[in-house]
Amino acid sequence: MLEWLRRYRRAMLAGDISAGLVVAMMMIPQGMAYALVAGLPPVVGIYASILPPLLYALFGSSMTQSVGPMAIISLMTAAALAPLAAPGSGLYLVLAGQLALMSGAVLLVCGLLRIGFLANFFSRPVMSGFTIGSAILIALGQVKALLGGDLEHVHMPSAVLGVGALALLLFARNTLAPLLRRIGLRATAADIGVRLAPMFVVLGATVLSVAIDLQAQGVATTGAVPAGLPGLNLATSSAHWRALVQPALLIGFMTFLISMSAAQALALKRQEKLNSNFELLGLGAANIGSALSGGFAVTGSISRSAVNFAAGANTPLASVITAVLLALALVAPTGWLALLPLPALAATIIVAVLGMLELSTLKTAWRYDRGDALALLATAAGVLAMGVEAGVIIGVVLSMGTLIWRASRPHIAVLGRIAGTEHFRNIDRYPAETRPDILMLRIDANLFFGNVEAVKQRVEEGLRSHPEARHLVLVMTAVSSIDTSALFALAELNQSLRQHGIGLHLAEVKGPVMDRLKTSDLPAALNGKIFLSAAMAWDGIPCEGEIREPVHDAVAPSAGRSL
Repeated sequence: MLEWLRRYRRAMLAGDISAGLVVAMMMIPQGMAYALVAGLPPVVGIYASILPPLLYALFGSSMTQSVGPMAIISLMTAAALAPLAAPGSGLYLVLAGQLALMSGAVLLVCGLLRIGFLANFFSRPVMSGFTIGSAILIALGQVKALLGGDLEHVHMPSAVLGVGALALLLFARNTLAPLLRRIGLRATAADIGVRLAPMFVVLGATVLSVAIDLQAQGVATTGAVPAGLPGLNLATSSAHWRALVQPALLIGFMTFLISMSAAQALALKRQEKLNSNFELLGLGAANIGSALSGGFAVTGSISRSAVNFAAGANTPLASVITAVLLALALVAPTGWLALLPLPALAATIIVAVLGMLELSTLKTAWRYDRGDALALLATAAGVLAMGVEAGVIIGVVLSMGTLIWRASRPHIAVLGRIAGTEHFRNIDRYPAETRPDILMLRIDANLFFGNVEAVKQRVEEGLRSHPEARHLVLVMTAVSSIDTSALFALAELNQSLRQHGIGLHLAEVKGPVMDRLKTSDLPAALNGKIFLSAAMAWDGIPCEGEIREPVHDAVAPSAGRSL
C-alpha cells in the first residue's frame, strides 16, 4: 500500500470512486449468489467481500484486482465441506472459515518463502479444462434452484421467474452492449451496463416477486439477512484440521492461479508489473481476514476485476471504497435483501459461469497440440466425473506428466552444412550437404537423468543408419545443463564408441556447461575433440584417408567465461 499511496494523485480519485461504486453494486447479488454455491447463507458472501479486499490492498501488487467470492473457489469449498457437515449448519459455517484460514496460511507461507513461481507448472490448457468442468458443474447444480425443484417436479412460478431472468441476462450478455452503443453510449459505459445487468435483473425480479406476492406461491427467497457488520470469528473445529489439509492446499493453489490470471491480463493493458510473491501475501492475508470476519475462501475474480478496470480504477483504493460501501449496506436496514428470489440468483450464477467456458483454448490446442487438447478434455472430464478436488489433482498430474514426457523425448536433428556457408541445419528441412564419415547430431534439450536413455538410443539409431561414419559430433547449442546421470551416460557412450573405432566430439558447448564439464574426467578421456562451432568440427576432422592437422582445434574456456 505504501508504494501506490506515494504515487497517488488527486486526478486518480474520480476513477477510483466510480469503480468502487460500480463494483459494490455488482458485488451484492454476486457475493450472495456465490455463497449459495458454497452451501452457505447468502449474507456470508457479503461478509467475504468486506475485509478481504482491504487486506489485499495492503500487500497485493495489482492495481485493479478485485478480491472476493468467486464461483470456482465457492464450488471447491462446497465439495470439501459437504462430506464433513450439513450445508448451512453451524458446523458448516465454522469449517468454511477454518478452510479459508488454512488456505490463507498456506498462501502467506508461500509468499514469505518466495515460491510464487510454482504456479508456472500448471499449463493453460489444463487450467482451461478445469475451468470448463467447474463451470458446467456449477451450472448443473443451479438448475434445481432455477426451476424450484428437480426436472421431474418443476415449480411453475419459480421456473417462469428463473427462466425469464435467465433469458434477460443472456440477452444482456449477447445483445445489450451493441444496442447501448447504437443509442450513443461510449463502449466503456456500454460494457459496464452489461456487467451491471445481473443487479438490475435481480432487483426487478425482487420487485415483481413482492408485487404479485410470489413468496406466498412458493417461490424461495434468500431469507432474513442479519443487519450489522460481522463479528470477530475465532471458532474452529479441532476434530477437522487434518481432514481440511488437502482441500486447503488445493484451494490455496487454485486461488493463486486464478488471481494471477486475472491480474496479469489487466496489468498487461497498463504495462504494470506484478510481483507474484506479494500477490501470495495479499491473497493469504485476504483469506485469513475472510475467515476472521465470518466469510469463506476468496480470490481475485476475472470478471469483477475487468469491471473494476473498465469503470476507471487506478489503484486498490477502488476496492477499499467497494468494501466500505458494502459495510454500509449491512449497517443500513437489510430487509430488502431477504426478498431476493433464489431463481433469479440462480440465473445470475448460470450466466456468470457460462462465460467461463473457454472453448477457444480447446480449438487452438486441438489444432496446435493434440496432447494439450486431450489434457484439457481429461481435466474437464475428471472434474465432472470425480469432483473438483480430483479435477485439480488430475490437472497437476497431467501438467507435470506432459512436461516430463516431452523432456524425456528430446528432439535430435541430423545436421548438414548449407553449401557455401558456415551454417548447419536439419537435413530433413534444408538441402544441406553431409559427409559420410561424420554424423552430426544436434540435441535440442538439456541432458538429465530422464532423457539420457532416449538420447543414447537416438545416437545408436543414427549410427546404424550411417554405417560409414567414423566420427560422431554432438552439437550442443541448445544444451544449457548436464546433470550427473547424463555425465556418466556421455562417458559410457565415449567408451563404447572408442571400442568401435568411432570418435566422439562435442561442438558449441556453452560456457557454463563447459565450466562444469571441466570439473569431471570427461574432457580428458574424450575419444575426440571439443570444438567451438559445428563449422570448426566440419573443417577440423579430416576426411577418411586424409592425413592433415586439424584446422580448428578446441580452446576450452577458462572458468567463469562463456562461449
